[in-house]
Amino acid sequence: MKQLSGLDATFLYLETPQMPMHVGALHVFELPAGFKGRFVTALRKHIATRLPVAPVLRRRLWWMPLNMANPAWVDAEPDLAEHIVEIRLPPSAKVGDGMAALQAEVGRLHAVLLDRRRPLWKFHIFEGLAPGPSGQRRVAMYTQLHHAAVDGQAAVALASAILDTTAAPRAVEARAGRREKTFELGMTEMLRGVLGSQAQKVAQIIRELPGTVGTLGSAAGKAVSRGALPLLGGGKGRGQGNLALAPRTPFNASVTDGRAFAAVSLPLPEVKLLGRASEATVNDMVLWLCSTALRRYLAKRHALPRKSLIAAVPVSLREKGDTSADNQASMSLVNLGTHIADPRRRLAHVKAATASMKSTMGSLKSILPTDFPSLGVPWLLEAATALYGKAKVADRIPQVANVVISNVPGPPVPLYLAGARMLTNYPTSIVVHGIALNITVQSYDQSLDFGLMADAAAAPDVATLADALRVAMDDLRVLAGSREADLAAVEAGRPGLVALTTRRLRAAVDGAFGRAAVQAASKVTAEVTAKVARDALAGAAAAAGSVVSQSARRALSAVGSTAGARRPPTGKSAKAPGHGQARKRARPASSEGATTSGKRKAGAVSPVASGRRARK
Repeated sequence: MKQLSGLDATFLYLETPQMPMHVGALHVFELPAGFKGRFVTALRKHIATRLPVAPVLRRRLWWMPLNMANPAWVDAEPDLAEHIVEIRLPPSAKVGDGMAALQAEVGRLHAVLLDRRRPLWKFHIFEGLAPGPSGQRRVAMYTQLHHAAVDGQAAVALASAILDTTAAPRAVEARAGRREKTFELGMTEMLRGVLGSQAQKVAQIIRELPGTVGTLGSAAGKAVSRGALPLLGGGKGRGQGNLALAPRTPFNASVTDGRAFAAVSLPLPEVKLLGRASEATVNDMVLWLCSTALRRYLAKRHALPRKSLIAAVPVSLREKGDTSADNQASMSLVNLGTHIADPRRRLAHVKAATASMKSTMGSLKSILPTDFPSLGVPWLLEAATALYGKAKVADRIPQVANVVISNVPGPPVPLYLAGARMLTNYPTSIVVHGIALNITVQSYDQSLDFGLMADAAAAPDVATLADALRVAMDDLRVLAGSREADLAAVEAGRPGLVALTTRRLRAAVDGAFGRAAVQAASKVTAEVTAKVARDALAGAAAAAGSVVSQSARRALSAVGSTAGARRPPTGKSAKAPGHGQARKRARPASSEGATTSGKRKAGAVSPVASGRRARK
């Protein structure tokens, strides 16, 4: 009896309708010239020949009595008609490369749980894609493998068992196994196996406890001395420390039973070249690309926190050459530096954060457990998981990470399945309560294939994040390639990459500002012209009114002065206050009036003066 390890079984206990625990990939295949018939039929025949070398495809779960301990694996003969099915895509899949339709189907199917009564895997074949650029017929396949059965490295080993390096499938010898097949377990065998296994695991823990405590103390001391813990006080992410509570983002929410999927491919040789120019590894480049894309995506939605995002990064504990089909991985934390605007400084931050993580995890790998006693664990974990999801605890408490980012090395050469060449290998992984986004990357041939799986409620527009990864690649080209390109350009006597980019940017900005300036100048000119015209008219009117008023006053003053000079004085008028002063002031005016009026007879009274006297 092969009982599941504690880590393997944990993926079973954590599984709910809202948290399916299967992984897989989306592949696009180009069928060989002259292929006729249904690819699903050819694939079933091919897989039937590979079952002897793929034990993970021909085993199922056997549960312990009352679910008191981890289940065991027993042999099973898979019904390939149930495990390999065909799906016809909608007509929209024939438009372009059909990726939008494929991504929608993967999002729909990824939310469906695998049947635990059967071997925990299923392949979906999609028909209805448009032909490729060379006119060859294309099909796609979405695979589901339960995480209790495989981890990333085990999935790669399974792929090497069912895939070929040439279009002609290799011959596989069906060797008779020495182990007797077990399709079911008796009660006595189960109880004996469970109790014996628990005793062995407890004894192993006690035996390894002193070394474990010493290693943990040493690792903690190194972490503190290297400054790996500067953020535990809730700082704003100014260091490269990885141990900190993650800031709140739209991804830190309880997940639903819906999924959204997006995929993008980036050129692997170019990523390696640009990484070498910046003295960074491919893993550093992947984390920087994700950091840059996440920063742009969140900033566009006004949701970028002031603290840096934290990524949960799986770390393989598998020894080199180990191809066993189980989980041998742990999880580490990496500070992504999303609070840093400058891309070069952000890359340096990511490199320092990964170096800190590696130095800490290097000493801990040997003591991290993948198996532990499980008596009573199924009840506890299943109850805790159900309560955690229903109470939406993830919406209320701080999280240790915002996103899961996993980078799995894949085959460096083209592979074939049942004679069809595999073009893409987009991974599909798990999202959980509190971390509703998973970015898994796998290298294949000459590509880095990114698979972005998100909760449909938390990030329905995950395709926009995939587009941001393409833009981040352009940022990386400018960042890492500018130095070498400029040096080569200087030697060749031509402008370098930065100069060309700056020149194009300046031209675009000048053009945009030029158009805006012309429009603004026209508007301002029109407004100024109108204002000047209004002020000029108002000034002319005021000036004309002033001239008329002054002329009228002078004429009236002159006539009044002349009339006053000819009128005989009266007592009443003589006693009038100020009358003499008025007359004195008016005398020059009367003289001026007399001079200008010509030879007027003495005692003559003007009609105006006569009218004034009559009014008095």
